[in-house]
Amino acid sequence: MKFDYTKYIRPYLLTLSPYQSARQEFEGDGSSMILLDANENPFESTTNRYPDPMQMELKQEIAAWKGVEHNQLYLSNGSDEFISQVIMGCCEPGTDYIMILPPTFGMYQVAALTYGVGVQEVPLTDTFQLDVTSILERADQTSKIIFIPTPNNPTANNFDLDAIEQIIQNFPGLVVVDEAYVEFSSNPSVISWLSKYPNLMVCQTFSKAQGMAGARLGMAFAHPDFITFFNRIKAPYNINSLTINAVLKRLKEQDKIKSQVELMLAERHRLEEAFAAIPFIQKCFPSDANFVLIKVDDSSLLYKQLIEKGIVVRNPSKNYNCKNTLRISVGTPDENNSLIEALHSLK
Repeated sequence: MKFDYTKYIRPYLLTLSPYQSARQEFEGDGSSMILLDANENPFESTTNRYPDPMQMELKQEIAAWKGVEHNQLYLSNGSDEFISQVIMGCCEPGTDYIMILPPTFGMYQVAALTYGVGVQEVPLTDTFQLDVTSILERADQTSKIIFIPTPNNPTANNFDLDAIEQIIQNFPGLVVVDEAYVEFSSNPSVISWLSKYPNLMVCQTFSKAQGMAGARLGMAFAHPDFITFFNRIKAPYNINSLTINAVLKRLKEQDKIKSQVELMLAERHRLEEAFAAIPFIQKCFPSDANFVLIKVDDSSLLYKQLIEKGIVVRNPSKNYNCKNTLRISVGTPDENNSLIEALHSLK
């Protein structure tokens, strides 16, 4: 049965005529042409020409790496841009809602409120797992998107894959599974589910394990009809040439990235063991990411004490069910040694 993506899209945007950039009107690669079409500076440098607006070379490389077709891939200026795009493109302001599962990544709510879209909250359970029954009971036809980050931020844990699949099968809107920390996870990616669940979207990023937070490149994987739609509403040159070239280079360095991930996972385990011996750390929550969440006796005080020792962590205590917690990223071995030493000095 043919999938009708249009029921998930704001009707007004279905008839939008996209902006056509000069580089899109001329469909060749331009390598042997005199380019006088885009009002560029003609003197050659690494950045004097506009980048490929559809990033085809990079998409083909990423698609081969991830085992998808290039028409299932949308590239964004960080995952934040995709989060904003999917909300803006699918949710009618003043009518529709997104659903979030606190404690969760704060950008989902910020993006929704920016576009005048409501937010439905269904908290995680006390063990930071999905409350599937409550999610499906709360959802209705105005629940256009649910965001499920796994591993979750700030709690660092994976969500049960069977629970995620149950939501995909029964949620009335789109299900966006945010896999920003997937390289650190013991669970496989759900990208392989795209072929059977056209209402599923998966986003990943080059900001975490790939070590390119400053380059700002996010990846979204979805049904080709959604990708075509996002390409129609995106900014013409949303990915710059410096980022494209840097990511093409990084894709050839995956053995290096794998070694770094293995080291960070070993260091995470070492931190977890060290935290268990520190009296004021009441609990270290299970982690499937490159950070850990700990519960302490006084998070605000400890945060300030670590600042005084030259160490910056995150205090997510304002989040639902996260009172007196700190979120700590895994650093280099030397940085982790300094953290452990500082914590022991505060006993």
